[in-house]
Formats: sequence, structure tokens, C-alpha cells
Amino acid sequence: MSLKIAFQMDPIGPIDINADSTFRIAEEAQARGHELFYYTPDMIAYREGKVTARGWPLKVKRVQGDHFELGTHQEVDLASQDVVWLRQDPPFDMGYITTTHLLDMVHPDTLVVNDPFWVRNHPEKLLVLNFPDLTPPTMIARDLETLKDFRAAHGDVILKPLYGNGGAGVFKLKENDSNLASLHEMFSGINREPLIMQKFLPDVTKGDKRVILVNGEPVGAINRVPAAGETRSNMHVGGKPEKVAMTARDREICAAIGPLLREKGQIFVGIDVIGDWLTEINVTSPTGIQELERFEGINVAEMIWEAIEAKR
Repeated sequence: MSLKIAFQMDPIGPIDINADSTFRIAEEAQARGHELFYYTPDMIAYREGKVTARGWPLKVKRVQGDHFELGTHQEVDLASQDVVWLRQDPPFDMGYITTTHLLDMVHPDTLVVNDPFWVRNHPEKLLVLNFPDLTPPTMIARDLETLKDFRAAHGDVILKPLYGNGGAGVFKLKENDSNLASLHEMFSGINREPLIMQKFLPDVTKGDKRVILVNGEPVGAINRVPAAGETRSNMHVGGKPEKVAMTARDREICAAIGPLLREKGQIFVGIDVIGDWLTEINVTSPTGIQELERFEGINVAEMIWEAIEAKR
């Protein structure tokens, strides 16, 4: 089976080919004989009933700094593709949301991964709200007094943007920290979005586990350990990936959320688990498959493509 595959992603030039999940997915697709096309999110358009993208035929190779070749720049009708990958990183802003609306117009005749309707309606920091028994105490609010009340009830907390990513703008606030009002003022000056506040989990010093699910089933995990002096474990900000085994609690969490992910067409998902608690369900642009392949020899990209090919 040879499929036409389009990747909607951030610029391919600067990526780290040894860590980037999109690169590994594209590499596996190419090895399976699929035809690749690449474009950036700003190049998608609606015109007279068609959703199009300007981009390039793509070939990838595992040579850092010389890791891709582009064909002739062209415009394609995305309805002519078998699969479109929605793989640009957040922030989950109106630009991101608009691309999901446009991709809705070709899905499911063209399979969009992950399903753009549910990516839009289940962003990572909101989807977890469906599972309050699995998550630490959590609040989403914009009102400062409401946030203060939550911290008074729970002590040390984590405060972060609701639609951020990669650890950007994440703050740990101690119970007596006097910066909450200033941070609230800063965030309020940036946008009109609520903030998310969660009870701080001391187990984060042991790592923030990323569990990978394919079509709702867990396939493995890596641990991300914060750098010295850091609370954040994201690899974007210096978190170190380590080999780790899945626990019974991890599997319990996956069993609870897996059916919903499968039902909503979320083929490639990465969840974040600190200690025994689920903190995020990443559906927009999850990462971690290359690290898992190095640590455990698990070819997650192959599993992803087997799931996609079965749907095609």
C-alpha cells in the first residue's frame, strides 16, 4: 500500500532529527513506500470549496544538517491526499484552531491525524478535566481571588498558561509566595485566557513520565527528569529523558482514558504522569517516540503507521 501523506508542521530545517517525533514518523512512512508532502501551517488555505496547501514533495534522511530534500514548490488539494498529519507545535491559539477548522473540511475522506475536531475540542490541559479522579487538584480560572483561594487550600502550586507548551511560562508558587498577583497581571496583559493552577506534586523531582499511547493503547514510557534547580521537566527546557518502566497505576490511567482517545480519533497521544497523577493528555503534537525507541527498542512510528494503514 502506497499512500500520499501530507505533513502540516513547523519548519523542518531547524529540527533535531534525533528527537523530533514528526521526523521519525516521516522517516517510517518513507520506508514503507509512502509519498511525502510538507507544508507549514501558514500555507494552508480555503479557496472556492477546496482546502489547499502550498509546499513541497519531501524526502528525509538521517543526516543532521542535511536531513531533507524538497521537490518543486507546488499547491496541492488536500482532498487528494490519503493522510494529513496535524503536527505543528502549540501555542494553541486562533491560528492553530483555524487550521483545525479547515482540515475538518477534508476529514475523514482524507484521514487527518489526530482528528482535528477533537484536537480542537480536547486540548491537553482541558481533556484531563474529564478525569478528576486521576488528576491532582486542578483549577482553571482568570479571577485572581479565585486563584488565591485555591492556593490557600492546597499550599504550593504550579501556575501555567492554559494553552502553552514546552514548559514555557510555568511557575511554581510556594504557599507564601508574594508573586501571584504580579504573575496574574503579566498573564492578563498578554491575553484574555484563563490560567491553570494545580497542586504541586513533590514527586516531580523524580521525573515527569511521558506515556505514549497508539490508538488508545499504551506502548511504553520514558521519564523526564528536571535539570538541577528546575521544577519543569520538559525536554525543551533541559529535562533529561531516562528509561523507565510503566507501573500498574500508569496502566490504570491508560485503561480509563484509552477508550475515549480511540473513539475520538486520537491515534498518537502522549500523557504526562507525575507520581500517581495524570497532569496532561497531549493530543496536539506529542513527542517522545525516538527516546522510547532508543531505550526500549519499541518502534512506535511503525505502530502508528500500522494503525493508520488499517484505517485506510
